[in-house]
Amino acid sequence: MIIDIPDTTASKVARKLVKVREDGGQIALGRVLNLVILAQPDEIESSIEAANAASAEHPCRIIVVSDVGASDSDVLNAQIRVGGDAGASEVIVFSAATEVVAHTDTLIMPLLLPDAPIVAWWPSVVPDSPANEPIGSMAHTRLTDSVNSDNPQANIRKLRENHVPGDVDLAWTRATVWRGLVATALDQPPFDPVTAVEIAGDAAHPSLDLLGAWLANALDVPVTLQPIEGALGLTKVLLKRDSGDIEFTRNDGKRATLRQPNMPEQHINLPIRSLEDCLAEELRRLHPDMFYSEVLLKGLPKVVIV
Repeated sequence: MIIDIPDTTASKVARKLVKVREDGGQIALGRVLNLVILAQPDEIESSIEAANAASAEHPCRIIVVSDVGASDSDVLNAQIRVGGDAGASEVIVFSAATEVVAHTDTLIMPLLLPDAPIVAWWPSVVPDSPANEPIGSMAHTRLTDSVNSDNPQANIRKLRENHVPGDVDLAWTRATVWRGLVATALDQPPFDPVTAVEIAGDAAHPSLDLLGAWLANALDVPVTLQPIEGALGLTKVLLKRDSGDIEFTRNDGKRATLRQPNMPEQHINLPIRSLEDCLAEELRRLHPDMFYSEVLLKGLPKVVIV
């Protein structure tokens, strides 16, 4: 069910939500967190779709705040979605001019579930310092997605400069399976040290930088990134060893091939991770990812782009 509430206030929306639950039997029991999405107007629906999918694992209250740009109007429009239109969640959407939604913290305060963690998510616009944003200062976890931003490479480094524990970029989450595969391969004989690492793929995809930073920090070896035009995300990870190289390749974005000395080729299902999967993974954590912090701060400067 979708209910439009034009020219309203957050307090009125909160009262309306209570009435909807009472009249329709909708309850807030079992909600484990507040997910606040700072979305552009054209990404409201895609963001809600991803959040609804993640809510199957993490029932939550979803609050979307959309800045429609500068305007003389101070009208705040809202929408409530419950039932089949909200997955395992309750969705509230606010749309208004920049001046109206600038203080996101006070705007959403009447809608927040008490005693529940707050997660802030910017689907495409990466703020200079997420922790210093109005909602970021309240949030336990702050999610950005530099992959979808206007300048992924510059933004991931901007996030490094202003990093605060609790910040996570979904480019790191997109590389989770890659990290697991590489770690598993290195945890097998002959246990020879890695002397250098080469990573190839889409030069604009920050997952390459973060995977390289992770390996540079963990192995203390040179890591180089090789841009490949038109590549689908990560396409190759080459670990050089004196006893023979370990090489992962994935050219179709669906299946990876592992080649290593004295072993037959292995084919591994490795599709590009969906936004829903990445979001669900981060909502599962809800505490600062110290590995990400260390990789971002210490490992990223060691990566060389060729």
